[in-house]
Amino acid sequence: MKLNKWLAVGLGLLISVFFLWFAFRNLNPAAVWAQIQNVNVVWLLVAAVWYFVGVTLISIRWGFLLRSTKFISLRGLIPLVAIGYMGNNVYPFRSGEILRVILLQRNYQVPVTRAATTVVVERVFDGLVMLTFIVVSLLFVDIQAVEIKRVATVAAPIFLTAVVVFFILATRPDLLRRILHMMANILPGRVHNLMTRLADEVIGGLQALRSPADLAGAVVFSFASWMVEASVYWIVSFAFGLGVSYPVMLLTVGVVNLAGLIPASPGQIGVFEFFVSLVLIAVGVAADVAHAYALVVHVVIWLPVTLVGFFFLIRQGLGWGDITHARELEQVAS
Repeated sequence: MKLNKWLAVGLGLLISVFFLWFAFRNLNPAAVWAQIQNVNVVWLLVAAVWYFVGVTLISIRWGFLLRSTKFISLRGLIPLVAIGYMGNNVYPFRSGEILRVILLQRNYQVPVTRAATTVVVERVFDGLVMLTFIVVSLLFVDIQAVEIKRVATVAAPIFLTAVVVFFILATRPDLLRRILHMMANILPGRVHNLMTRLADEVIGGLQALRSPADLAGAVVFSFASWMVEASVYWIVSFAFGLGVSYPVMLLTVGVVNLAGLIPASPGQIGVFEFFVSLVLIAVGVAADVAHAYALVVHVVIWLPVTLVGFFFLIRQGLGWGDITHARELEQVAS
């Protein structure tokens, strides 16, 4: 790993440690452990199983974004999505996204750039859903936390501006092509030719956004998948007897995932616990209970899909070392 990558990993770990410290600086370990011991395990199992409904819906969405390039069955997409989650959970630089793109190219001959473009589009849709969750939930939830308002007032406008620009360019391929070719013209020969080819692949990868049916499918399943994830958070709240409403969980999911823009260690350790407990404390949940809930819900959405993803990775003929070398695989495939 190059020095700049080591520095990025180190920065992410420091940020995670800072947020863990900030979230649990006044922690009463005995009280938090007592809350975890009293949790209803049945609800946790229900939540863990239900989470895979969300994974399935995410896979359906990816299918809509890929359909303009190639139709791929849901049975083929679910393992790749699970592998992507697993890779992101255990290794920095979102290597899971690279792994699923490479496997898509290997298994179904979808060009790497086109597949990677659909992953970028997914992140755009995710951001839109998070913004919607925050705005809608704040209509029903009385909350005064300054940090949460800061996420909405700082991150939201930046992301929304980027989204507007993205969709303007995505729906106007000729304009996007001209911009990309202008960028290519200032580059030397071989790099210019590579950039020109990549521009055409990127535009091809955005084709789904110009198909009303595919666009509608991607939007619907974006909201459906994240609403299922919010319901997972809600089910885990039953295990603790929190008595909070579903809009609170929509707000939690929205804030946590927008806060994911903050670089951190794999799985957003630290950042996740800080913002989950922050939202719950702000709506009146006791601090010890909120901290215990944040730790447990993170395990519920992290551990099962990581294990399943690793199982599928082995089924694909790969192993743990291939996560580490995901970027080398990307270069080979390109």
